[in-house]
Amino acid sequence: MADYDSEGLVTAWTFDGEGGARRVGWDEIRGPAPAGPGFIWVHLQLFENRQQPWLAGESGIDSTIVESLIAEESRPRCALFEAGAFLNLRGINLMPYSLPDEMHSIRLWVEPRRIISVRKRQLSAIADFEDAVARGRAPRTPGEFIADLSMRLVERMDTVINALSEEADELEEMVWSATLANLSYKVSELRRVAIILRRYIAPQREALNHFSLEDAAWLAERDRHRLREAADRVTRFAEELDSVRDRAAVIYDQMVERRAEQMNRSMLVLAVVTVVFAPLTLLTGLMGMNVGGIPGAEDPSGFWAVSVFAVALGAVLTVLFKWVRWI
Repeated sequence: MADYDSEGLVTAWTFDGEGGARRVGWDEIRGPAPAGPGFIWVHLQLFENRQQPWLAGESGIDSTIVESLIAEESRPRCALFEAGAFLNLRGINLMPYSLPDEMHSIRLWVEPRRIISVRKRQLSAIADFEDAVARGRAPRTPGEFIADLSMRLVERMDTVINALSEEADELEEMVWSATLANLSYKVSELRRVAIILRRYIAPQREALNHFSLEDAAWLAERDRHRLREAADRVTRFAEELDSVRDRAAVIYDQMVERRAEQMNRSMLVLAVVTVVFAPLTLLTGLMGMNVGGIPGAEDPSGFWAVSVFAVALGAVLTVLFKWVRWI
């Protein structure tokens, strides 16, 4: 069942600027701005092939910003305007049945007295943030709001990227013992997930750093520091993903080397068998010709003599190959 109403409202909160907050509805959203230092947060669902009536008509936001908020696909970025700031972030979804490479966007328009966020799919970081607000841990300014939300998004990245790094460690240990057919898919999937996450995580660093430069009274120095800390952690995540991707490439090279070694060993065994049996085949072929004059044809022990000679010749050739370290 959808968790939003017919106009796309997922949730809305008004903050008093002193650490308190309460949930509100459309009457308060359409009403005047909160009195005092407070602000309001409106969280909307992005409709597919449908208009966003309040966002496009009643919100008072410039049409170009509305287009950015409802864009189908967009990479993390930040754009500063005279009236506020647009921020597009990506978060890893830790919802049940979600894949580790599912990074969903949260688009935010931040004003001194109002924050409007638009989602395309659910994000566990937003759900946790709203739960913290409901428990009395509400931000006091829009800057603190963005800093807190950014840190929650980053923390979920940490969980998934650490899991990828541990998986790379396990694959490095398994590469010389596991079956290559079972290992190949795991290595390919690890590299694919690392590449997808890297594609979205790297631009997020620039977006957070750019937003921390916003010259606004509602963005305190403490909030700027937390935003820069989130950006630094995102940088570390990007470097870790580069490492995971490179390690996956090395593991794949080791798999290719192991497969080539197995093939070379098999070819060597076949070559040795061929060399050992080639003279024996020649001998038995000569002795099996149906023509007159075959030595030992009239001797009752001739078959056993040839057999013993063939076995002895095979043994001598085997010892010779072992001595030259072919086998």
